[in-house]
Amino acid sequence: MTYHLPAGKAAAGPYAVDITPERAGWGHSALRVLDLPPGGTHTFDSGDSEWIVLPLAGGCAVAVDDGFGGEAFELAGRPDVFSGVSDFAYVPRDARTRVTSPGGGRFALTGARCERRLPARYGPASAVPVELRGTGSCSRQVNNFGAAGVFDCDRLIAVEVITPGGNWSSFPPHKHDEHRPGEESVLEEIYYFEFARHGGTPGLGYQRVSPSGRGRGTDVLAEVRDGDVVLIPDGWHGPSMAVPGHHMYYLNVMAGPGAERAWLICDHPDHAWIRDTWPGQPVDPRLPLYTAPGRSPR
Repeated sequence: MTYHLPAGKAAAGPYAVDITPERAGWGHSALRVLDLPPGGTHTFDSGDSEWIVLPLAGGCAVAVDDGFGGEAFELAGRPDVFSGVSDFAYVPRDARTRVTSPGGGRFALTGARCERRLPARYGPASAVPVELRGTGSCSRQVNNFGAAGVFDCDRLIAVEVITPGGNWSSFPPHKHDEHRPGEESVLEEIYYFEFARHGGTPGLGYQRVSPSGRGRGTDVLAEVRDGDVVLIPDGWHGPSMAVPGHHMYYLNVMAGPGAERAWLICDHPDHAWIRDTWPGQPVDPRLPLYTAPGRSPR
């Protein structure tokens, strides 16, 4: 199994990225990235999964036919992932959805197999909590648009992380591959990367996943660039390292078999101590890159 998929390696049909549970060899998490030209339209069936349509660049209209009259949402979107928080649309399982973009753009479809059929809904950018996590060189920004406890889904958990150039995120390394009630949940995870350019020079970063002694023994040390994907079925994941001069963005998609939709993690015992150093350091002054309209970072 290849866990690092460079840009283009995960493409299928109309999608620049198409990670299904079958392709990943697991049970729940899914991700598609859709590029639409100006005036472009794409229709998909949600099947046995719930989805969030999230603009990465550009805006779109989302029309959902759920068999009960349907819903339609206008997503203002954003110029790119480094410019602002985006609004989004939730699509339930067993529905047919049409995405139309008058100006063109790139759109993430974050998905998870699920049991409950929740209503289609609009998620405003103003309601997205922007969290500053870590301090010093571990400072990063987390846009919790689809986090557990923030937006209601059956299985799906999805967040965005922005790591300033030169910083480390997903650190200390952590895992969520073991069911320990109240302490750790089992979640399959997808990382999708984009990088800020410096002039005409594209950015890059590095992603580490090391075996935890469970599951497949996932072991990855990858140089990651725009459009790359890393699959994490198990293992200690982190750090995610942004090279100096280029901010790093990644979209995390998670879901698992547990009855409780919760992000419960276990820090690597060799590196957990780093959290104790955070109170004595300031947050990177470059953060937040932005906040949600009408909200302050927490």
